[in-house]
Amino acid sequence: MAKWAVFGIIFLIGIFSEGLRITSAEKLQLVYQWSQLKSSNSSEASQNVVFTANSVPADEDTFNAYGNLPMGVTHHKGFLYVTIPRRRPGIPATLNVIDMARNPSANNPTLDPYPNLLVNSLRRDFTADPKRIISVYRTQVDRCDRLWFVDTGYLEYPGGAGRQVQRPALWVIDLTINRSVRRFEIPPEMVEFGYGIPNIEVDVDDRDCGRAYAYIPDYEWRRLYVYGLTEGRMWRFEHNYFSFEPRYGDFNVAGQQFTWYDGIFSVAVGGRWENSAAERTVYLHAMASVSEIAVSNRILQNETMAQLGSGAYGRAFHHLGARGPNTQSSSHAYDPRTGVLFYAEINRNAIGCWNTHKQFTPENHGIVHLDNEEMIYPADLRIDSDGDLWVISNRLPIWIYSQLNRTEVNYRIWRQSASRAVAGTVCA
Repeated sequence: MAKWAVFGIIFLIGIFSEGLRITSAEKLQLVYQWSQLKSSNSSEASQNVVFTANSVPADEDTFNAYGNLPMGVTHHKGFLYVTIPRRRPGIPATLNVIDMARNPSANNPTLDPYPNLLVNSLRRDFTADPKRIISVYRTQVDRCDRLWFVDTGYLEYPGGAGRQVQRPALWVIDLTINRSVRRFEIPPEMVEFGYGIPNIEVDVDDRDCGRAYAYIPDYEWRRLYVYGLTEGRMWRFEHNYFSFEPRYGDFNVAGQQFTWYDGIFSVAVGGRWENSAAERTVYLHAMASVSEIAVSNRILQNETMAQLGSGAYGRAFHHLGARGPNTQSSSHAYDPRTGVLFYAEINRNAIGCWNTHKQFTPENHGIVHLDNEEMIYPADLRIDSDGDLWVISNRLPIWIYSQLNRTEVNYRIWRQSASRAVAGTVCA
């Protein structure tokens, strides 16, 4: 296993000038880090990203170290699934895995294409191929050992070079056999392009693995897509709560000031809905927002209601309130052991928290980790089956609007037990 960083205690003093409570918490531990991802021949003993020129288009055969920016991380039974969306040419694999047992050092762990290089490779003429993956942002593993993700099918290359290679598709891979067990191509009547799909959350019945639903946010069209595994169909919800909040579209991260208009970005399945034995609460929010929305999962799983339109389900979505200033969040996740909802807060390089058993107010929101040097832009946050919190930070705004220092560590993966993370905070 990795050599974990020594535990530490951080005291967050004076950072809440507008109502959030001062907290103390055990820091997240550094697991892995890179300055840049590297390419090397598969014959070498210590490789990073495997790259085979023969399997990609001619203009893709030059490895682009700067373009390989890791975005998502999911842990499952000693393996880390790391995504690299194709936002630049020269990316050999958009979906990768780190075998933690084979990577004991925190520095420059090996990323192997998952499930293999061929599935991750682009065709030379960029033709569609349902057996290949084009671009993935984030993933989720359910309790039934299945990896879920959306292939956007879109190359987000700058300078007008972006293109939709194939229809966006939902993939489900059985991790016990490392094979795809479902691929659902999202129809054009559901969404025209896939580049606005940044995330996924999976809701599985406690007793029946076949009864599973994927909740897929679309920040571009401000919609929420729902896929039923048993039904084999997809439906969508639209609501004004899915839009961004204009007052919270301005960001200031590591000296980079910019404005984003990203709508609904993250979905998290929480605890029981209003003490119901059968329903669960689903939390969601836009990125350019500090608000949190809640809805029953039974509403989202009702295809008929979705087809009736917002007039039928609009009042089922509840605005819980605001988390507080500068709390714009990319991903968030719920820990069933503690009842705490964790947020990756990109505007202040922090991991926030809220105990769902308490009233939703700024005073009841805390911080479990804040680091303006090493945790610049926490891009993804997941909680595994062991109750451990996993975070990846990647300095994305610097990568987009300025230039990363390639001699510094830019990408980091963090870990901490959810219960230890909230100990001593308002979220405990």
